[in-house]
Amino acid sequence: MFLKHLYLQNFRNYSSQSVAFNAPKTILLGDNAQGKSNLLEAVELLATLKSHRTSRDRDLVREGERIAHIKAQLQKELAPSELNLVLRNGGRRATVLNGETLKRQQDFLGSLNAVQFSSLDIDLVRGGPGERRNWIDTLLTQLEPVYAYILQQYNQVLKQRNAFIKQHTDEENSWPLDATQMALWDAQLVAAGTRVIRRRSRGLQRLIPLAKSWHQAISGDTEQLTITYQPNISTDTPTVSVSTEEAPLLKDSLAEDSPEDKKHDDPDYIQQAFFEKIRSRAIAEYHQRTSLAGPHRDDIDFSINHTPARQYGSQGQQRTLVLALKLAELELIEAVIGEPPLLLLDDVLAELDLKRQNQLLETIEDRFQTLITTTHLGAFDAKWLKESQILTVHQGALLETG
Repeated sequence: MFLKHLYLQNFRNYSSQSVAFNAPKTILLGDNAQGKSNLLEAVELLATLKSHRTSRDRDLVREGERIAHIKAQLQKELAPSELNLVLRNGGRRATVLNGETLKRQQDFLGSLNAVQFSSLDIDLVRGGPGERRNWIDTLLTQLEPVYAYILQQYNQVLKQRNAFIKQHTDEENSWPLDATQMALWDAQLVAAGTRVIRRRSRGLQRLIPLAKSWHQAISGDTEQLTITYQPNISTDTPTVSVSTEEAPLLKDSLAEDSPEDKKHDDPDYIQQAFFEKIRSRAIAEYHQRTSLAGPHRDDIDFSINHTPARQYGSQGQQRTLVLALKLAELELIEAVIGEPPLLLLDDVLAELDLKRQNQLLETIEDRFQTLITTTHLGAFDAKWLKESQILTVHQGALLETG
């Protein structure tokens, strides 16, 4: 796929800006706080309907305005597409695809695919479990847009179950909670949560071998990366433990059952373990007044040479790990979707040493349409600059140069 045109109106610091992309690689050049990252954020929103910088639409609408538009023309293998995302300061957003306003925002997902890589992504390693859950969930919505609905269902049930627990623990002498009502909420949580667990497991089964391969290449075969899905619902063995050699055994579709770790993809088995975990945490839930079992408490473990990367990995090792994950995302989306996604690089070259810079730039070549922000052009060789469209960004305005 190729992003041909982008139009921003009242988005962040852009009043009205139109840009046509005419090269596989576009370099956005400018000082900090001029709007380079904002442009990449707009493309990210078209791909995922989420921003990694804020969860509030009012932060995205230009100050003093009520509505912002992000419009794009996209050339895909089968046909061109026109995308329009309408953001409101205090109102519900709207998604418009090829001139049709969609009833469900979920139907907008998959129209454009992109991988965002910024200096903030180091939090994948250093941050808490929520950072890693958000990362895998965002990827899964691009691979399988229906996952957004599945996750929404789970979060809604979780919210309602928590409200039920809190309401009844606020009352005197409320232990034990009403068994019939609690059983209904438990059943709904287990049904919705099992779907989340299975899809996270399948997605990681596909991603892990790719990430390990990239990590091996970047580290020069000196380090071994291990990625383990750690579901909150206890299992006898790790839900995902895939070596590079096992990668060919994985099925192509995320919606199909994997022949590997069949036990952990069996909904009956997961549901049984889920109910057991709920029962074991019932008293603690009562005292803490919240749900303590389910995929909202999952984590993903990263280890380098069998040492936890979060606590003991060096800065260079952690950056290598994140780079390997992002390259694996690119490869996986291309394999599943059938077209290469866009690559959005937000000021990451300054975070990487020369070896990692070269690895990243060599991987890109012309395979992925790339939008990359930078404050200077020193990191790019003459060939890269010659083949790139260079746009200077200044106070929310773009000017083509070079």
